[in-house]
Amino acid sequence: MYTAIGLMSGTSLDGLDIVCANFCRSGDGWSYEITHADSVDYTPEWRERLRGAFYLSGEALTALDAEYGRHLGRCVTEFVGRHGLAGVDFVASHGHTVFHRPDLGYNLQIGNGAHLHAACGLPVVCDFRTLDVAFGGQGAPLVPIGDRLLFPDYDFCLNIGGFANVSFDCGSARIAYDLCPANYTLNRLMRTRGKEYDEDGATARSGRVNRQLLEALDALEYYHRPPPKSLAQEWVDAWVAPLVDGCDDSFENIAATLTEHSARRIAAALRPASRVLVTGGGAYNGFLLERVREHVAAELVVPARAIVDFKEALIFAFLGLRRVLGFPNCLASVTGATHDVSSGVCYGIA
Repeated sequence: MYTAIGLMSGTSLDGLDIVCANFCRSGDGWSYEITHADSVDYTPEWRERLRGAFYLSGEALTALDAEYGRHLGRCVTEFVGRHGLAGVDFVASHGHTVFHRPDLGYNLQIGNGAHLHAACGLPVVCDFRTLDVAFGGQGAPLVPIGDRLLFPDYDFCLNIGGFANVSFDCGSARIAYDLCPANYTLNRLMRTRGKEYDEDGATARSGRVNRQLLEALDALEYYHRPPPKSLAQEWVDAWVAPLVDGCDDSFENIAATLTEHSARRIAAALRPASRVLVTGGGAYNGFLLERVREHVAAELVVPARAIVDFKEALIFAFLGLRRVLGFPNCLASVTGATHDVSSGVCYGIA
């Protein structure tokens, strides 16, 4: 049995998800048990600093990388103490994405692993994307190997976070890609009214879809490109934000349109009669799920809250384990790299 802590911070900036899980291997299969899980809210200061990291100078970003690594280390130390944990083999950290430009051969997730390791005293695995990008891949999505091995009973694994992504088997290959900027764009809109998100889709439900905006969003080139492909803040800023900000319509109607756009992009990736595991913050948006069901007759399964909220942190712990064991954790069939890689940088691990 292996015991690992996984850390996940998404683009929606809901907070830092922390999971402690046990993993056991039996033949070719794996089993897991989440023993403890917490979500640590970001203070308004941290939320704004992370949101603004994209625009910092090189020196300021380097300083933030180190400071955020120390912050992650302190969060881990508090988590271990709060739950009285012992025997943790390592911490696996996603970090917080600042740049994602695989088309130009680079990416950056801050949360410096050396500082994280020094702050919490536990071995650390981090920086899971860079090696895949170096071999020509997208460096994303990263969770499909965990979807395949830890959740084999579902035809599709759908995560609706800042960006919605999907993972599924196609013959012997695992395929996965980002579908659309789901919560990222909707939360961006909600912040103009002092809210962090549209609770249960209530605002969108009260509005009417703006067909002109919807058609413009659906027509974006990304959606008509085959995978492998992935999305990031840069793409939203360049292509989506100008359409949304230039739309002369009510707040409620724009929310309805963004929700309908997400529902259409998600439904287009699923198959009728398929069984779909739905996780991420969007799983709590009842109106969004209603709209997805209107477009595709799939069984959308929202699991126990621990899986909805912490599946990605769980899988990052699993990715770290596969890196420690030397097994592939980043699939070329997903990312488009030249080959599968065992990706991640280790601190405090021989």
